[in-house]
Amino acid sequence: MAALRARGRLKGALPLLGPAFVAAIAYVDPGNFATNFSAGATYGYLLLWVIVAANLTAMLIQNLSAKLGLATGRNLPELCREHFPRPVTRGLWVQAEAVAIATDLAEVIGGAIALNLLFGIPLLQGGLITGVVAFGLLALQTRGYRRFELVIGGLFAVILVGFVVNLFRAAPDAGAAAAGLVPAFDGVDSVLLAAGILGATVMPHVVYLHSALTQSRVQAVDASERRHLLRHQRLDIAIAMGFAGLVNAAMLLIAAALFHRPGQAPLADGGSLDSVHSALAVALDRPAALLFALALLASGFASSGVGTYAGQVVMAGYLQRSIPLFARRALTLAPALLVLAVGVDPTQALVWSQVVLSFGIPFALVPLVLLTRRRDLMAELVNRRITTLAAAAAAAVIIALNLFLLVRTVL
Repeated sequence: MAALRARGRLKGALPLLGPAFVAAIAYVDPGNFATNFSAGATYGYLLLWVIVAANLTAMLIQNLSAKLGLATGRNLPELCREHFPRPVTRGLWVQAEAVAIATDLAEVIGGAIALNLLFGIPLLQGGLITGVVAFGLLALQTRGYRRFELVIGGLFAVILVGFVVNLFRAAPDAGAAAAGLVPAFDGVDSVLLAAGILGATVMPHVVYLHSALTQSRVQAVDASERRHLLRHQRLDIAIAMGFAGLVNAAMLLIAAALFHRPGQAPLADGGSLDSVHSALAVALDRPAALLFALALLASGFASSGVGTYAGQVVMAGYLQRSIPLFARRALTLAPALLVLAVGVDPTQALVWSQVVLSFGIPFALVPLVLLTRRRDLMAELVNRRITTLAAAAAAAVIIALNLFLLVRTVL
């Protein structure tokens, strides 16, 4: 820590940045493409406020997760195992694995669709290629966290540039976009889609992962150094999550500006990613469609690697066991390949995977709030009361929304 401070303000800060960009890639995964474009094409600017609210919630949650790793030197699954009863821990592990499968479903399908759009590769083979690339990204992580972070950051930049360029070209209506910041719904289907946006934005697996990324990155010897590290982690989160929020908002704004036609079907095939790609080529031009496909490919590759990494953290933390990386990759890849093999509509699978993810959020968020409010664990980095209240309120809203959706689905 002293060596970093000796480098000066800027040079000493740069090595501390990076964990949030790894976490943020999950906030712009292919599931976001499906839900955000569907929301914009179907409801125009109506659900823009959901993206903003979800992104602010994500900043709060990732801040708590990063702080937990810094303060305790352990990650969220490890602390759950140590401080909760064994049946609770096993239940949390089972649901976390279900979330991992839903996450991988979105990421692999997204990568497969992108490869099909760019090179005409069949979806099943594209899914296999995405899985292999994710395995290669994880191999980088074993050679040091910085290489992994730099590659993930580069893929994130591809996504960001692609959507910012297309956003300026789409020229959304500023007044209508401002109106979309006022909370509102338009029927039950819009609530379901809002839950999908929430599930795609607040990602349970990176709530677990972020605490692991900060738990031993830089060793702090006293309270002053821990506070110094926390300030830089907050900066890291603000930058990375700010860019992720910009990407998500850009998706919805582009779809609302180009594809929302009241009284008409907004896109062919119910708003599939293939139809978004084709519609962009018509509404703008082929370079716009190419940027979309490249962003989707970068998202599928990067988020698949991050998702598998998170799965390793979850299993090792909850069970104190790990399995070979290849076996882990095969376990979570199999359901996605099965979906592609049997011909399930990939875009609908993406949207529903995000709804499944939204149900996993409380099981990561509630333990996180309970642990970060404990002074015996967090010491001087314990939550302020207002932080705990804000996080508890976010958890309550998410749980209530998910219960409503569960009842509607059952009935």
